[in-house]
Amino acid sequence: MEIIETIAELRKRLGARRGQGHTVGFVPTMGYLHEGHRSLMERARTENDTVVLSIFVNPLQFGPNEDFDRYPRDKERDVAVAEQAGVDFIFMPTVSEMYPQPVNARVTVTGDVTTKLDAVSRPGHFDGVATVVSKLFHIVQPDRAYFGMKDAQQVAVIRQMVDDLNMNVTIVPCETEREEDGLAKSSRNVYLSPEERAQAVVLSQALAKAKKYALSQSSVTISELKSLLVNHISTAPLARIDYAEALTYPGFREIHTWYPELGTELIIALAVKFGNTRLIDNVILSGNQPFIR
Repeated sequence: MEIIETIAELRKRLGARRGQGHTVGFVPTMGYLHEGHRSLMERARTENDTVVLSIFVNPLQFGPNEDFDRYPRDKERDVAVAEQAGVDFIFMPTVSEMYPQPVNARVTVTGDVTTKLDAVSRPGHFDGVATVVSKLFHIVQPDRAYFGMKDAQQVAVIRQMVDDLNMNVTIVPCETEREEDGLAKSSRNVYLSPEERAQAVVLSQALAKAKKYALSQSSVTISELKSLLVNHISTAPLARIDYAEALTYPGFREIHTWYPELGTELIIALAVKFGNTRLIDNVILSGNQPFIR
């Protein structure tokens, strides 16, 4: 495994691999790797000849009051995790390598996918995500890129960008990795106090409860699902709800009623704060499934 810090060197190394007929799998991250990241790398390893991991805390996707400087970093541990997962190259550029001059060209995805959920409380966030991922795709030129569905809105934004701009890469969404008690694995979990960590399980519990209820009905109103989510999360005294929503997926359209048998996918999504730590989680209900009687 090699650690590469410059765009030119990475392109040179990957060019040589492609000359040997290698396919390239890519896992973009901001580091502080956990089991969720490891699962992405391991899947990329099974499906590609060469695997590239990027570790880059992207300043463009942090708002003025967000945690860019506080974002956890552990280079030594990240390198060890990547090596164990079978990564060939870690691309670890500096901010000045990625943005050597002021960024005057940015990628913006418009529509419902970037005006709902996280976009409301984090204006400009998805412009930063789309811009850096576009840059990384141009640098790495992967055949496949792997993203965790914990950030389902991010996955939808990236897929929209790839489709609309005819980027030659296959986006591979991967299931959310969870702790034994159901909490979605996240780099931000380290910020939680023991009491906050214990109460944070209400997110996955609320989603499971909403999913079970939705699939037990021939139809369910969105207001019913929202009430169920809010009522359950409110049992945790430290929880402050940012949003609790149910929208079509991946279009993020608002609907009044969901019918399991009509074929429309539904995302039930949460963002909840515990202290200064904001956690997100979601579950996606597939269409064309009979309701459970």
